Amino acid sequence: MTSVRAGLVTRSPQRIAADRSRVVTQLFVPGQEGFEHQDSRSGAVLARILAIDEDEVRASLDDVITRFEGRHRDLVGTFRTHAREVADRIDPTRDLSESRMLLLGAVFTNEYAIEGAALCNPSMVAHPDQTGIAAGSLRFVMSVRGIGEGHRSSIGFRTGVIDGVGDVAIDDPAPFATVGEVVPTLLDGSVMRRELGRLRGAGEAADYVLDALGDQFTRSDLDEQLDKLQTHRRTRGHATATISLIRTIAERTYGVEFADDSQLSERVLYPAMGAEAAGMEDARFVRFVDDDGSVTFYASYTAYSGSHISQQLLETANFHAFASTPMVGRAAENKGLALFPRRIRGRFAAMCRSDRESNSIAYSDHPFEWADSVRCQRPVRAWEALQLGNCGPPIETEAGWLVLTHGVGPMRTYRIGAMLLDLEDPTRIVGQLREPLLSPAADEQDGYVPNVVYSCGGLVHGGTLVLPYGIGDAAIGVATAPLGDLLTALDA
Repeated sequence: MTSVRAGLVTRSPQRIAADRSRVVTQLFVPGQEGFEHQDSRSGAVLARILAIDEDEVRASLDDVITRFEGRHRDLVGTFRTHAREVADRIDPTRDLSESRMLLLGAVFTNEYAIEGAALCNPSMVAHPDQTGIAAGSLRFVMSVRGIGEGHRSSIGFRTGVIDGVGDVAIDDPAPFATVGEVVPTLLDGSVMRRELGRLRGAGEAADYVLDALGDQFTRSDLDEQLDKLQTHRRTRGHATATISLIRTIAERTYGVEFADDSQLSERVLYPAMGAEAAGMEDARFVRFVDDDGSVTFYASYTAYSGSHISQQLLETANFHAFASTPMVGRAAENKGLALFPRRIRGRFAAMCRSDRESNSIAYSDHPFEWADSVRCQRPVRAWEALQLGNCGPPIETEAGWLVLTHGVGPMRTYRIGAMLLDLEDPTRIVGQLREPLLSPAADEQDGYVPNVVYSCGGLVHGGTLVLPYGIGDAAIGVATAPLGDLLTALDA
């Protein structure tokens, strides 16, 4: 194994900084901010708005629309939606003006700055639409982790183009940020059984429910069967606890759809269920090509509830509609699972860190279930003494699978390394760098989390490795390296 040559990596001067003006709207319920233990104050607030005279209502609404309309795609529509949320508290015989209803909606709305604290940990894949791109260039999608108030993370997107010589141009984002509509999607019986087993919820009551439903089923089908179990709970032990656990697992499967006229860079995947209430972290997108040639974009990400982590898998064909499903099994219990971009010997494969500190390889017949893994790389050197992990999905080259890694060492400094795995047996290391490929430079030490350079995935285009990376969990930079030179440095 050889040391990396000086000057192998070139840092672009461009950086993507967090933009505090990128905001989304949320329903705001006074008294339910999460730190109070009393009833909502909605009734009292509602009474105050109903008592205001019509002139003040119109003036207040005009002020709100003047100040905020340019920050959101459909502000008035949002106000109508939020007004309907509290409409059950209003006397149905009372006739309210349109202005008063919209003001009610505005009072029960707040903005959330999705990048208010930081922007970091990007991954990059080829864009599904290459229409109009110059010969030799590639349009890409870059996922980003936005961090806002309370350290809550969401998944956003940027787009751009890599030209034939590896130069990267990142597009300005859309003027708005938009959260998609959460929609139901099919549930998977096998995933649910495995997760019930991990949580010690398997048993007669669970079998009663799942045996009647088949391999895939809707949420309404599940609810119907849970109602039957509830009716017969006295004859099946732990029925009440099983019902609660099944509902919790079922909540982790959902879809998100965005408006047809929304731009990709305005779309935001925002926490939509309890397991990810405190954040959706570090999405690792991969363009997966199946054996039949079909293309699916997957992204594993860490769902953080505020006290527990779990792995979820996003699936999309076009970045317009997404499905999120639990990833279950021992190999998926820790952070940072990353899918290979194709099957290996007919099976899905993934990099993982099931022992919390080493890089391992897992195989599965199902992209949501990961039972076991085989360790392939242990921490050895000082710069990786605390732990190793991947920095995104492996990249296929003629020489082998190029895997960008991260190592954590003294002063909890994160650095990016690289190794090469055998194409047919990725548990076998063909070569690796003794020294980091990328370390925090002098102007990259400070940040929301200091001393960190970290990526969730790069790509190769035109003989160039393009590596977007987070800087101190505060901003995003882009580095490039000639692929041939890197592969030479990786020779064992």
